Amino acid sequence: MARENARPFYLVDLPGYGYARGGRKSAEEFEALTASLFTGDRNLAAMLVVDARHPGLDNDRAAWEWMTEAVASRAIVVTKIDKLARGQRIRALAGIESVFEHPIVAVSAATGEGLNELWKLIAQLTKAA
Repeated sequence: MARENARPFYLVDLPGYGYARGGRKSAEEFEALTASLFTGDRNLAAMLVVDARHPGLDNDRAAWEWMTEAVASRAIVVTKIDKLARGQRIRALAGIESVFEHPIVAVSAATGEGLNELWKLIAQLTKAA
């Protein structure tokens, strides 16, 4: 995948650790399933995608901890922000940043909100990797 003059990159959607391969999986099973993609190459970049309606889930926090060990460049993308009223959105996004102690990029595929910021984040991550 490439945009304008940016270098090409692969965008891989990993199976969700909650519902990988047709059944509920634990964070440990998710790590085992995906470790081969990250083993031995910390110059990869990764994004943790979390649902704005469910901030701070145990599985999301475990995945983030795993990512901090597995890859050098990482980010958190919060989706479905269009599903929350303005006040709920503000509280949810602040809560997510607080839980993960890391900045976030909030997006909505339905409205397009935040997509430019997401592309900027991807450009940053691919330059750092």
